[in-house]
Amino acid sequence: MAKEGADMTEETEYMIDKNVKKEIDNVETSGNAKEMRAVILSGFGGLNKLRVTKKAMPEPQDGEVKIRVKTCGLNFLDLMVRQGTIDNPPKPPLVPGFECSGIVESVGENTKGFEIGDRVMAFVNYNAWAEVVCAPVDFVYKMPDEMTFAEAAAFSLNFVAAYMMLFEVANLREGMSVLVHSAGGGVGQAVAQLCSTVPNVTVFGIASCFKHAAIRDSVAHLFDRNVDYIQEVKKISPEGVDIVLDCLCGENTGKGLSLLKPLGTYILYGASNMVTGETKSFFSFAKSWWQVEKVNPIKLYEENKVIAGFSLLNLLFKQGRCGLVKSVMDKLLCLYEEKKIKPVVDSLWALEEVKEAMQRIHDRGNIGKLILDVEKSPTPLMASDSTETSEAGEEEEEPEGDNDSKERMPFIH
Repeated sequence: MAKEGADMTEETEYMIDKNVKKEIDNVETSGNAKEMRAVILSGFGGLNKLRVTKKAMPEPQDGEVKIRVKTCGLNFLDLMVRQGTIDNPPKPPLVPGFECSGIVESVGENTKGFEIGDRVMAFVNYNAWAEVVCAPVDFVYKMPDEMTFAEAAAFSLNFVAAYMMLFEVANLREGMSVLVHSAGGGVGQAVAQLCSTVPNVTVFGIASCFKHAAIRDSVAHLFDRNVDYIQEVKKISPEGVDIVLDCLCGENTGKGLSLLKPLGTYILYGASNMVTGETKSFFSFAKSWWQVEKVNPIKLYEENKVIAGFSLLNLLFKQGRCGLVKSVMDKLLCLYEEKKIKPVVDSLWALEEVKEAMQRIHDRGNIGKLILDVEKSPTPLMASDSTETSEAGEEEEEPEGDNDSKERMPFIH
C-alpha cells in the first residue's frame, strides 16, 4: 500500500508539472506575435518555479507606452509573491516585478507626454521582469539625463515609499529621530538619505552586523539586528524616537511601539519575518502573527501614539493615488538633480540569474538594491538557465555571525 501510495504521488506530481508546462506554453505563444524574453513564475513555491522563456510581446493600448526594458528592480516583496504569501495574488503562470526602466519604443492611441526614444522609469502591476513592458502614462516618469538605467530601477519604489512614509505619513521635521529596520537595504538607504535633507534628524539603523562597515556613514547610530536594540536606543535617547519604520513585523511591532515618544508614529510597510525558508511556511506565518503586539486603541489614546501601515503598490494600483505619487516623484527628482540623494545599487544580474539574485536577497546579503539587467549576459559561473540553486531549509532561520563569509560574486556593482 505504501509503495502504491508513493507511485500515485509521483504520478500526481508529474501530471501537475505537465499541466503547468502546458499552461505556460499557452501563455508564451500567441499566433505569429512578436516574442520577448521574460521571467515566468509557473506556480507559487520555491526557486524552481522560476524560469526565463519566450512569450508574446505586448502592444500598447490607449493611454499606454511600450517600454523596451533595460533594468528591473528586485524587492523582498517579490520573494513573497513567489511563495504566494501576499493577499490575492494573480493566478500563475505570471511575470513578476513591479518596477523597471528603459526606452519608449512606441505609444498607444491618445497617449500624451511621451515620445519614442524617451528614457523612462515605470511602476507596473506585475510583468516588469521582461524585455518589453506596456504601462499607463500615469505610472511612467521621465528619467533625468544623468541618471543611469540601474539607478532608475533602484529609485522609484524605494525612494517614493521612503519619502511618503517620512513626510506624508509621519510628518518628519527638524530635530526629530527615526529608527529604521533593514537599514542596509534599498528602502533603508533611501530613508537615511532623505533624513539627511532635514536639519538635525537623528537616524537609528538596525542591520546585520556584516553590513555595518558599509553603511556606518549613512546613519548616526547603528545596531546589530540580533541584539536587544531597545535598550541600546534608550541609552542614547531615553524618551525613545519619533518615527519607527518596520518592514519585519512579528515581535518587532511591540518593540517599535514601546520605543515611540509621545506623538510618535510607528509605520509597518512589510512583513519579511514571515519569510524564513525557500517556500511558504505556515509555521513562520503563524509565529509572526502570534508575536504581533495586540494593539489596544485605548492605550494608543492614553500614550499619544500613532500606528500606521503603508503599501505603495496598493496606493497606486488599488486606491488610485497616482497623482499624489507623481507629485512625490517630482520632488524626489529635484533632490536627485540637486545631488542630495542617489540610489545605492548592490549588484546587477542577468534575467537568467534571477534565482541567484533572489537567494541573495533572501539571505539578506544585499547592501542597497538588486537589479535585473535585461541586456546582461549570465556570468559563466552561473548555470545558463539557473536551474540548480541552493535551497534554504523549510524552517531555516537566517544564520547568525557567518554573513562575513558570504562570497560576493564577480558581478557585484
